[in-house]
Amino acid sequence: MGFGAPLMLLALIGVLAVLGVVVILMRRQPGSPVAFTNLTVLESVASARRPSRRRFIPVALLVAALAFAAGAAAHPRARLPVRVDNATIVLLVDVSGSMSARDVEPTRLDAAVAAMRGFVQRLPAGFKVGLVQFSDGSQVLAAPTADHARISETLGLLQADSGTAIGTGLVTATRLAQSSLTRDGVFRLPGRNLPAAIVLLSDGKQNQGRVQPLEAAALAKNAGIPVDTVALGTKKGVLGYGPYAPKVAPDPPLMNAIAKLTGGRTATATDSRELATFYQRVGSSFGRATETRDISAWFAGAAALLLVGAVALGRAWAGAFS
Repeated sequence: MGFGAPLMLLALIGVLAVLGVVVILMRRQPGSPVAFTNLTVLESVASARRPSRRRFIPVALLVAALAFAAGAAAHPRARLPVRVDNATIVLLVDVSGSMSARDVEPTRLDAAVAAMRGFVQRLPAGFKVGLVQFSDGSQVLAAPTADHARISETLGLLQADSGTAIGTGLVTATRLAQSSLTRDGVFRLPGRNLPAAIVLLSDGKQNQGRVQPLEAAALAKNAGIPVDTVALGTKKGVLGYGPYAPKVAPDPPLMNAIAKLTGGRTATATDSRELATFYQRVGSSFGRATETRDISAWFAGAAALLLVGAVALGRAWAGAFS
């Protein structure tokens, strides 16, 4: 936390001075010219005149109110979480033939669809979601929309087929996010990312397409769009059955490199639970950012409440201390 006008905090010196004077005055005991020869009577009178500690409470509240008022005058600022307007996310899904492998039950693709549906359902209303699939090439199945039910239904159209063109898919997803935000009148500000993200799921190595994955990742980075990645599957995954079934292992190092280059997060999922956890983690943080906000009103409100408390207690206990 910082202050927009820190010199105003010098007023706290005055607050401390007021506190010191009040404490001194309250501790002073009035002298008594009466002499007591009876020690029992003297003890009873002294006990009756002994000041109650409760009378310091209103003073403490008053001093705290003055301190918060000085803090409000200094314009305190704090970094607070805020919701991002026009948040747009593009789900980029590998639908190559290896997504039919059953090392992730019931199949890799079925597990992916279930996890993405849960992700879409948990997103706040108003967030836009788009869907892009890729195999030999890439295809936009749904432009970014706030109709989450439509995206959930469209996920049912995904079918495993052919090769893996990660770079091509990433270029398509990047351009889709950019064009959607441009239509909404949202442009990238210097030094800041767009209110968008791409969530890339792939279960293999690139074997199709002219655009290399890291080239496409650099395009996303330059556009200000982070790419969260998840490598789905196990090293023992095979396509089909029998001793000659080809192995279809994922490529976690590539997924990690894409995420690292663009400022996204990455994970490796070897089962449905890990995959669901990844999407939950992405969904819980997407569309949120931290901004520096002036919280003078908070300090002023606290000062007002403390002042009211000091006055109320002072009046309520005035008769008891007189």
